[in-house]
Amino acid sequence: MSSLITIKRRQFLSGAAATAAFAVLHPFSANASANQAHLRLMETTDLHVHVFPYDYYGDRPTDTVGLARTASIIKEIRAESTNAMLIDNGDFLQGNPMGDYIAYERGMKEGDMHPIIKAMNTLGYEASTLGNHEFNYGLDFLMKSLAGADFPVVSANIAKELGATPRDDKTLLKPYVILDRMITDGAGNEHAIKIGLIGFVPPQVMNWDRKHLEGNVQARDIVQSAEAYVPEMKEAGADVIIALSHSGIGPAEHTDGMENASVPLARVDGIDALMTGHNHLVFPSEKFSGIDGVDVASGTIHDKPAAMGGFWGSHLGLIDLMLEKDGDTWVILNSSTEARPISKRGEDRKVTALVESQEEVLASVQKEHDETLAYVRRSVGKTDAPLHSYFALVADDPSVQIVSQAQQWYIADMMKGTQWEDLPILSAAAPFKAGGRGGPDYYTDVAKGDVAIKNVADLYLYPNTVRAVEISGAQVKDWLERSAGMFNQIEMGKSDQELLNNAFPSYNFDIIDGVTYEIDLSQPSKFDPKGELINPDANRIVDLKFNGEPIDPDARFVVATNNYRAGGGGKFPGALGDTIIFEGPDTNRDVIVRYIVERGTINPSADSNWSFKELPETSVVFDTGPKAKSYASEIKGLNIEEAGEGPDGFARFRISF
Repeated sequence: MSSLITIKRRQFLSGAAATAAFAVLHPFSANASANQAHLRLMETTDLHVHVFPYDYYGDRPTDTVGLARTASIIKEIRAESTNAMLIDNGDFLQGNPMGDYIAYERGMKEGDMHPIIKAMNTLGYEASTLGNHEFNYGLDFLMKSLAGADFPVVSANIAKELGATPRDDKTLLKPYVILDRMITDGAGNEHAIKIGLIGFVPPQVMNWDRKHLEGNVQARDIVQSAEAYVPEMKEAGADVIIALSHSGIGPAEHTDGMENASVPLARVDGIDALMTGHNHLVFPSEKFSGIDGVDVASGTIHDKPAAMGGFWGSHLGLIDLMLEKDGDTWVILNSSTEARPISKRGEDRKVTALVESQEEVLASVQKEHDETLAYVRRSVGKTDAPLHSYFALVADDPSVQIVSQAQQWYIADMMKGTQWEDLPILSAAAPFKAGGRGGPDYYTDVAKGDVAIKNVADLYLYPNTVRAVEISGAQVKDWLERSAGMFNQIEMGKSDQELLNNAFPSYNFDIIDGVTYEIDLSQPSKFDPKGELINPDANRIVDLKFNGEPIDPDARFVVATNNYRAGGGGKFPGALGDTIIFEGPDTNRDVIVRYIVERGTINPSADSNWSFKELPETSVVFDTGPKAKSYASEIKGLNIEEAGEGPDGFARFRISF
């Protein structure tokens, strides 16, 4: 493999003329003089097999993702740089249908090359580390995939056998690598430099991928591993040490086994710069303002430059280091950090591409891209009932039911071996496609029979990740009270009253499976559409039961949901960010696909675990898509009839109690 530092070779002038000519050719090195060198560190992270700018779930092109697009920024930076390195920070093997196609369908035989590895080889990556998702398909698949890489992959805190200290561990991969390279200074002179790269992954992989890892590998704390190996790297002569931290920017104080450890990791003496990831966010950005030790303005963590390049190729993380040779030692004089995007979203929410794809990257995986398109378009399972959301706001619904079932299945497995293993698991899900501003055709509608992967996008619109919270029975009730704000207060004995509150978004209408309950529409809503408490004594949720018995307000429950809700999205009682017990590494979409593949045939028929309380001599009306007429007779427990046309192409229906 060619030198990992990009060297621009030319006929050098001498003295001031050389320096001036060098500055013109390499503007980002203009401030470097003799014995000073400008080094650019480029980072991708959380690529999740996104090479093409394509949404496989939606089966359509997109301008917001794709390593082929990021490659254009990489090309620009290399062209304007004297010395540049390209590094990946993990989570490259899994995360979209191409990854699933390779793992579940094509497989990895000896000598096969994984498409993301092909693309990374095409771009000339210098090194990578493992992310937590590298373990999703098992160790055999991982090792066969890495065998095709033209670059080293390092990981310091995953061991086949733990020793008395980290240095005594038999690590799965090399904990670090020291690259001997030549670097060009501001006068055009070449110097030797040793660049050390050490990698880390959240130790939570032992829980997230227990079925693959238990009995095969063990994990150490990230900071503990760094404190052991970084001095060893110094002893081996590393001039600059870069931590490849597939661990997010989180709490400032170190706790043993923490998942998002990049802030305390930056304190480790000897680490000069950090590549971060796992959060699926961008650094530097205001998202990380106010965290102790993090300086967003300077792009540093504990005064050390750090970058996080988004996810799915959305950004390229970039750290610029100005190095100076001081005797036999290289010293970092200053640094700057940024994250360059491949697209931008305007005030009108429209996305504009900022770069085009690099054809050589697309060509490297064209075959696998075409095979993946065929894969997402064919059946991966069957459904015994139609999956539609036309009545999702008025009755228990199959499109919401399948999401709940998949979440509950996933979290039940993740709770095994934890302190929450014996708690009952509920599941909260909401309809995303339920008309509203989306119009009369904006509904999920998957026919009975074959289910393709691309249908999952119709069931779950957003790339949320799975979360679990622990809450009380009282909080379960208030969660549902918040959700019941979907409905207007109904006066008993009146006809054709408007049922739905148009100010209430459907994605905040959570149904909780695992309990049964009724909604008393004659009561006022306890919360307003924004989640503010307005009627403290209101009780719309009645006859709330668990296992056929009235729910105990003090009982404890685990609720499976998504990161938006668990983190406070929608301002739901019990889901304000302080009750989270599990942060899954998997998207809700991926979990639904796995559930369908494992089950083969799914039964999403709604179980009618919720209904409206009877209101004698009362009727309400609501609007939904006109195609709902085909399913109205199948809705259990409701007296539904057509009531003419609604506005803007919607159909109107009546419920008589």
